[in-house]
Amino acid sequence: MKRVVLLSLLAASFLFASSGEKGEFEKKGFLTTEWCAKNDLFADCRLESYHCGEGGCFRHWVPGEKESGRMVLYVHDEGKIYYVKPSGVNVAELIEKGANRNEVTLIGALESDGQTIDVKEFKAPPPPKKSFFKGCL
Repeated sequence: MKRVVLLSLLAASFLFASSGEKGEFEKKGFLTTEWCAKNDLFADCRLESYHCGEGGCFRHWVPGEKESGRMVLYVHDEGKIYYVKPSGVNVAELIEKGANRNEVTLIGALESDGQTIDVKEFKAPPPPKKSFFKGCL
């Protein structure tokens, strides 16, 4: 009797495990660039680093050059970065709604290298509320 119950539980666990293998991968973290994540510049990350790859690069960047900035998702719990490959989302919308923001959720597939997320959709937290400074300058 115990064997039958154990085997049925084992079969059910395999059934649930195989139904989750659709290739869907979901991670939540801080969306920034590789340069800013490696230099610990999260909220202070400059927006030009999304285009040319580093802070202050606008001084030597020539218009028309290929973009060299790589977006990453820094996952606080793991202390790890995942490279973002935005194949199913609009990059401009991803930067507008998620750049330099925490709690951004990327949904897609994890590439075979284990470090790249092929993003199909994303969820960004709502923007911060506007505040009015009532103090004395």
